[in-house]
Amino acid sequence: MAWPTRVNSQITDAVTQSNVQVVGDAPAIAMGSVFQTMGQSTGILVQNAVAANQQQTSLAQASTNQGVMQVYSLDTTAVAGASEKVAQVGVADNLTSLLTVMNAFK
Repeated sequence: MAWPTRVNSQITDAVTQSNVQVVGDAPAIAMGSVFQTMGQSTGILVQNAVAANQQQTSLAQASTNQGVMQVYSLDTTAVAGASEKVAQVGVADNLTSLLTVMNAFK
């Protein structure tokens, strides 16, 4: 620093120390900002994973519900007839004949 100056040397020392402190603190502040950003990003990542899991669970429940509704909506006579045609057994005709005979005895 050039001598003599119009500014008191204590003031210039205080300003210099303050500037050195700012330069020294900059890396720590930058790392703190990076850590906060990483924490926020990780939080959003977990939130998205939870939301995707909830949507997948809802989809699984809906598809299971549709399958159960299809099973319950089948006509048992139609199923028996279709099974007879596939198996070539004739059980449905035998059951129908037995039902007709039993109704005749009422």
